[in-house]
Amino acid sequence: MINRNTNCMEYQEGMEVLDSNMLEQVFSTVEKFCPESYTENDVRRALQKDSPGPEDFMALLSPAALPLLEEIALRAQAETRKHFGNSVNMFTPLYIANYCENYCIYCGFNCHNKIHRARLNGEEIEKEMQAIAETGLEEILLLTGESPKMSDVEYIGEACKIARKYFKVIGLEVYPMNSEDYKYLHECGADFVTVFQETYNPVKYETLHLGGNKRIFPYRFYTQERAVRGGIRGVGFAALLGLDDFRKDAFATGMHAYLLQRKYPQAEITFSCPRLRPIINNDKIKPRDVHEPQLLQIICAYRIFMPFAGITISSREGAKFRDNIIKIAATKISAGVDVGIGGHSQNEPKGDEQFEIEDGRTVPQIYQAIKEQGLQPVMSDYIFV
Repeated sequence: MINRNTNCMEYQEGMEVLDSNMLEQVFSTVEKFCPESYTENDVRRALQKDSPGPEDFMALLSPAALPLLEEIALRAQAETRKHFGNSVNMFTPLYIANYCENYCIYCGFNCHNKIHRARLNGEEIEKEMQAIAETGLEEILLLTGESPKMSDVEYIGEACKIARKYFKVIGLEVYPMNSEDYKYLHECGADFVTVFQETYNPVKYETLHLGGNKRIFPYRFYTQERAVRGGIRGVGFAALLGLDDFRKDAFATGMHAYLLQRKYPQAEITFSCPRLRPIINNDKIKPRDVHEPQLLQIICAYRIFMPFAGITISSREGAKFRDNIIKIAATKISAGVDVGIGGHSQNEPKGDEQFEIEDGRTVPQIYQAIKEQGLQPVMSDYIFV
């Protein structure tokens, strides 16, 4: 296992190295971002532009933007309605395994955390998917802990094949892989790949990831590019807000997605905006300085900077915030969530969860909440011919 003595910026054997300078580009722009240097005039100038650029994105993320949050939210709402209409997509995550080989000190799945580990077999996966499909959902996100040994590519591929029988859209949130692995998973039915970089500050990253492949920063960074090269249609980006300076992490996330879309215009881009949540054996974890106004600011800045990008709001957040943010900027919301292993079809999950959720509403409850906002719940907007 890769340990804390390993240089987090050096690739290890078997890790695909791309001929790409995107990491250096992101680093160089983040170095220029000084959040405190922006003024109210800078923020207003950004809001007046039809197509805000990276410098405007910086202004929208700055402390100077907070007093103008209502104006920013109105601009974000206008962009959302222009590009997505009144549609809000619904999905649910399905955790099929929680074995992990990484030692990430903030995560409930980390290999040193004494939790109940489990992995669903093919029959159990199908049972879970049948139970989810009965709710009417047509999009699913498959998740595992980051253990290539216990959840190898073939295992994840089989889960995709089963999912294709029940769902029109299949997303993956698993460990980073090489392009050939993504090509295989795409052939098995995977549509989307989401990876949280956690923090884009390599110094902080090294102190948080003490063991496992996840410790290697650049390999994780280039996951979305490898996925697109492997034929995956869409890729998701996120930092875990609260691990480090959230403004710089949000800016780096946006720039990462912006640069990738310029390089691969065909790729569908999605942002997630997770905040730290309490985990088993550590209920003291809280997002550092990221309160709901700051979270709203980040989400609206993403929408204004990349108006065509999807934005997912997860059950980490409370019902009231989620109901409000789908009116403004979010285009996808999770429903009927169970973050344990096997919790959809069994009374008791087979394995422990990764973190605590805040919004436990059912699919019908979320469906109704969307309608009450004057919006249209959408189970899937893809048709296969």
